[in-house]
Amino acid sequence: MSSVVLPHDVHGSGPHRVIVLHGWFGDRSSFQKIRPYLDDDAFTYAFPDYRGYGEARDLTGEYSIAEIADDAIALADKLGWETFSLIGHSMGGMAIQRVMLDAPGRVRKLVGISPVPASGVPFDDQGWALFSGAADEPANRRAIIDFTTGNRLPGRWLDEMVANSVRNSTVPSFRAYLDAWARTDFHTEVIGDTTPVLVIAGGHDPALSAEVMQGTWLRWFPNAELVTLPDAGHYAMEEAPLALVSAIERFLVT
Repeated sequence: MSSVVLPHDVHGSGPHRVIVLHGWFGDRSSFQKIRPYLDDDAFTYAFPDYRGYGEARDLTGEYSIAEIADDAIALADKLGWETFSLIGHSMGGMAIQRVMLDAPGRVRKLVGISPVPASGVPFDDQGWALFSGAADEPANRRAIIDFTTGNRLPGRWLDEMVANSVRNSTVPSFRAYLDAWARTDFHTEVIGDTTPVLVIAGGHDPALSAEVMQGTWLRWFPNAELVTLPDAGHYAMEEAPLALVSAIERFLVT
């Protein structure tokens, strides 16, 4: 078990506790736009930074999915949370599945926002060159964000997203986490798991689309449901924050 307590914010004081895990391009500040609209009477949300990101930039490690999960469980223990739900965006969507497996009986529900499946993500040579080069090349990061949001959002927003990503992650952690979420495969462990799952796809996300979710998450989790947000791409927290909060809390409260 991890002895590290990740830097984190706690929002709300409600009885349903929720750990929120960010994606490859973000840190815990990725969820700033949704936080004012969260029901802090019904829920208590914890938002951590991964090793190498945000306030944990100087915290080194393996930068693996298993390590993220181990650190998340350690955070729950530190907070005194015996049971909790999990929200994960993109890479965080893979990590919440690992937490579920590694903390049996403790996870109430899972919410994946454009989540990476437990099988990882296949790449062709051109795609891998683009993604693996993103650690050192901000232009690659911009191209990825533009593509995964449907090539439809303002250039200044893309520039802001890239600047935040560069500022809030180290190059070694960013590069290593790519291997973690793209090339880790534990999907046979989740098949048939009865944990209630909500999968949220963005209508403008061509990479982790509703079709990808139907072929992975919805096939493997018998109690999974899919919501598609038509006005979002890969970053629903930025693109459709109100619709995202409504979908999440409607699912968690039932």
